[in-house]
Amino acid sequence: QVQLVESGGGLVQAGGSLRLSCAASGRTFRSYAMGWFRQAPGKEREFVAAISGTGATKYYADSVRGRFTISRDNAKNTVYLQMNSLSPEDTAVYYCAQRDIIVASVSSREYDYWGQGTQVTVSS
Repeated sequence: QVQLVESGGGLVQAGGSLRLSCAASGRTFRSYAMGWFRQAPGKEREFVAAISGTGATKYYADSVRGRFTISRDNAKNTVYLQMNSLSPEDTAVYYCAQRDIIVASVSSREYDYWGQGTQVTVSS
């Protein structure tokens, strides 16, 4: 059974940084792409970043490119999202997700497993 557990969220001032982690279990981690998505109050869930199983391919939403970095440590079965230069517009619940294949995707519909989410709040 696949389990994804996010951590690292919290309250930070604008301009600050946070690093989210997502620990995966239940199957061979390196074989599956991972993604980060977020959902702000009253808004739909949106894509943030994705990474292939090998880590060679990464995608970013335009709104976070240059500020956020996705990475993974296949030895630790963990994917990370380093978030710098945070703004109040980044406030949301952040979810990690896993596909059933190694290729990354920007579409939430193509992810099969989801974590419970971690709250990120950026104060102005």
